Amino acid sequence: MLNLDFHPTGRHFLQIPGPSPVPERVLRAMSLPTIDHRGPEFGHLGLKVLRDIQQIFQTTQPVIIYPASGTGAWEAALCNVLSPGDEVLMYETGHFAALWHKMASRLGIKTRVIALEGTNDGIPNAWRNGVQVDLIAQHLREDHKHAIKAVCVVHNETSTGVTSNIHAVRQTLDELKHPALLMVDTISGLACAQYKHDAWGVDVSISGSQKGLMLPPGMSFNALSPKAIEASKHAKLPKAFWAWDEIIEMNKTGYWPYTPNTHLLYALSEACDMILDPHSGGLEGVFARHKRSAEGVRSAVNAWGLSIQCADASVYSPVLTGVLLPKEFDADAVRKTIYERFDCSLGTGLGKIKGRMFRIGHLGDTNDLTLLGTLAGCEMGLKVCGIALKASGVQAAMDYFASNPVTKPSAKNI
Repeated sequence: MLNLDFHPTGRHFLQIPGPSPVPERVLRAMSLPTIDHRGPEFGHLGLKVLRDIQQIFQTTQPVIIYPASGTGAWEAALCNVLSPGDEVLMYETGHFAALWHKMASRLGIKTRVIALEGTNDGIPNAWRNGVQVDLIAQHLREDHKHAIKAVCVVHNETSTGVTSNIHAVRQTLDELKHPALLMVDTISGLACAQYKHDAWGVDVSISGSQKGLMLPPGMSFNALSPKAIEASKHAKLPKAFWAWDEIIEMNKTGYWPYTPNTHLLYALSEACDMILDPHSGGLEGVFARHKRSAEGVRSAVNAWGLSIQCADASVYSPVLTGVLLPKEFDADAVRKTIYERFDCSLGTGLGKIKGRMFRIGHLGDTNDLTLLGTLAGCEMGLKVCGIALKASGVQAAMDYFASNPVTKPSAKNI
């Protein structure tokens, strides 16, 4: 059982970069009664959430909704368009890109992994920067027989706080006239950072429920292109539950070919209403809010005199900020202190950067006061652990938020 006596009185600060805090509106929606998933009421719900999620992916094409984690959506994306022995080009920008590569290998797909070379202070440069399009272009240019069937990249790398220019990858594919599919993991980017499935020419976009959509874990997505759907008709990797064809057909009337997760669909409907609400600025307002929150948090890290995991300011993530600690300190021990002393959960360093950094999530259902409380917990914890700070990050963030108020949508746009 959960030890409810462990936490002191008051709100626990869940500031990991997903699962993110679930708004009360969404929690209340999940408490609605169970309905017949073959009845007319459910059909209306199904059609609504399918339309809503298309708007969030910014697509007019089908979006598949699975009762699964983002890992399931990774597998669904691969097995629907590829055959055993097919070769894919995968770009490593962090831990989750590496895990996607591991999955592809286990499915019998030939993987060609590329990444930025070298290290800085013992940390791979690949894990501090976004996708380098010239490296992708080099491999595609040499692929005269078009053996590469797909290019797989991560939009927002949750382990590092780095985004990548997806549109530039598509432009490279088009300029070289290479027929490979473009497959993108936007599990932590969707509904936080600008993402345009159609306009950026993505063939399969992958996402999950527990990040910017502000839902509990357990729901994931594949947004498709006509090219991806056509490829799925000839792909030979085994698939049954993950197969797109039956889902696409039944989704036309708002239903699924299996028992769907009804209560998470209730939650998705409510979350989409919140995200798309024109009185709050709609999707563009959501993107602007996340960008502002990220800049406020980074102002604190800079004031502390600590390094940000992402080394390229042009690709800073609006979803999370990775904070690098001096080598002599164990970042996990610092996180533990902050959790036990100040009831605040921060993201751990993963894979190749475990113990060197922690991650502050600033996504979803959060605001200035949430972030200031989080930064206060971080600052106190860093001091308790003996880490010398140049100045108060809390004060720097307060100054930033006070000087950069939230922009309200214009009445003429509502």
